Amino acid sequence: MPSKNSSRLAALTVAAVCSTVSAVFLTSPAHADAIRIHDIQGATRTSPLAGKQVTDVAGVVTGVRTYGSSKGFWIQDTAPDDDPATSEGVFVFTSSAPKAAAGDAVTVSGTVSEYVPGGASSGNQSVTEITKPTVTVVSSGNALPAATVIDAKSVPAAYAPAGDPAANGSVNALPLRPSKYALDLYESLEGMNVRVGSSRVVTASDAYAELWVTVKPHENPTRRGGTVYGSYGSQNTGRLQIQSLGTVADFPTANVGDTLAGRTEGPLDYTQFGGYTLVARELGTLGKGGLERETTRKQKRGELAVATYNVENLDPADGTFAAHAAAIVDHLQSPDVVSLEEIQDNNGAKDDGTVAADVTVNKLIDAIVAAGGPKYDWRSVDPVNDQDGGEPGGNIRQVFLFNPERVSFTDRAGGDSTTPVGVTRTHGRAALTASPGRIAPADEAWKNSRKPLAGEFVFRGKTVFVIANHFASKGGDQGLTAQYQPPARSSETQRHAQADAVNGFVKEILKAQKNADVVTLGDINDFEFSGTAQRLEDGGALWSAIKSLPKSERYTYDYQGNSQVLDQILISPSIRHDDFAYDSVHVNSEFNDQISDHDPQVLRFRP
Repeated sequence: MPSKNSSRLAALTVAAVCSTVSAVFLTSPAHADAIRIHDIQGATRTSPLAGKQVTDVAGVVTGVRTYGSSKGFWIQDTAPDDDPATSEGVFVFTSSAPKAAAGDAVTVSGTVSEYVPGGASSGNQSVTEITKPTVTVVSSGNALPAATVIDAKSVPAAYAPAGDPAANGSVNALPLRPSKYALDLYESLEGMNVRVGSSRVVTASDAYAELWVTVKPHENPTRRGGTVYGSYGSQNTGRLQIQSLGTVADFPTANVGDTLAGRTEGPLDYTQFGGYTLVARELGTLGKGGLERETTRKQKRGELAVATYNVENLDPADGTFAAHAAAIVDHLQSPDVVSLEEIQDNNGAKDDGTVAADVTVNKLIDAIVAAGGPKYDWRSVDPVNDQDGGEPGGNIRQVFLFNPERVSFTDRAGGDSTTPVGVTRTHGRAALTASPGRIAPADEAWKNSRKPLAGEFVFRGKTVFVIANHFASKGGDQGLTAQYQPPARSSETQRHAQADAVNGFVKEILKAQKNADVVTLGDINDFEFSGTAQRLEDGGALWSAIKSLPKSERYTYDYQGNSQVLDQILISPSIRHDDFAYDSVHVNSEFNDQISDHDPQVLRFRP
């Protein structure tokens, strides 16, 4: 999954249509017999008047956007038609700060345009706009059109219609059915004044003055206040993004489980990052839910605790070392082995050929000691410069931390950035040809992606094989609100190949030793129900242990109102069929002050 910060182009903005012509404001009486807003919007996702000039379109201003690259205002017709599929609101793009004010009755002349936030290649739906406008203010101080309420009763259970096969799966030309599909309902309200009542926050507020609520409090709830994304066919229709038409400083600082109480009202927009968005002219009052960071239990003396933790591009210049150390020591209870993902090289994103990460890792180890934790030892393999994806120059990689007072590492020479690790059979037991070593680093599956790191550990005389992973991200996939339904997941092609490679390697270990203890873990960047997970599990070689948890606790990441699984620990049959304990330790994903966008996972078992 792309970083929530790096994927943004700018805060609270939608890139503007290709026009630099500012609006012209006049003051004169309205003209009769003009095109109405519902004529412009039509009963499909694209306007029947796109590309055409319209004259004297009447409406009342319901919201004004004076910031960002998409400056303008929304207007709504006060005399709606009787077709629920046709929106009565539309955005007027002015390019410069508009002079209109909420409550102004205006007429607008200009060109009807369909703008796709993020560009056509994103697969996003388009926003119907009036561009290059001439605006006539008829009167001011008028009452705003009554807001349409979005709630559990009005939002259908089905998410989106299947796209038209003749249009490559696009829904753009399909007649809107707002009583049947959630996305059709939201499209039928595009540009209109809408309102949600008291609603639970399901994604914490971010640096861009955004948060997500659900208007369906009983829709797949987590036990901590979020909404679980449990399958490709269960997209959670009650999710809605909230932004503000006010200043960022006035936006509530919310965590999952908080409540946005009272009235939240404003125009319904469609943005590149999240689709349908209520741009609030009036925000509800934040009610704190009191969510606290979780703490897992300490492993018992005979239990081996193995954890995975994505520390989000950690480099020596970051100010998060103490916080990450506290997460590992206080909340993860100092696991015996920690697989770290996104450890950057010693100078971070500076692209000067540096690949070593000893400064980064040792700074974290020292912070862990300062937090009262053990003096971890570590193993890793430096990547080839700029070959493993991630932030340019950062050279992210996986790193094993291990507590030498509890577990030992079996060092076996030969592992480097380009030499593939293999499996041998020695005295009837499996062994790696190199430890640590990288799995098939030259395989096309790992092009511009992190190569898996394999190592042998010994706990109380028993060998445990650990494979640390960071699969290819979901960057480039179409969003759930895309015009193509179901949306294309192009990035999973590479993850499928990666899963096949790791599964094949695990099968080699199990072929050499049927009862070998193998833990395959990390940021898999895919769901526990995905094709990626199925390929990792192929033939029973592995099983995703997060599926041992109740469905309401299966999540490691929170994205656009969906609590979902990206980080996994998969286990071989010898571990699965014995006693083990699994915990997804929620210390980051639900909080506005997160130090990583991923929650760590921990597995405890007796080898």
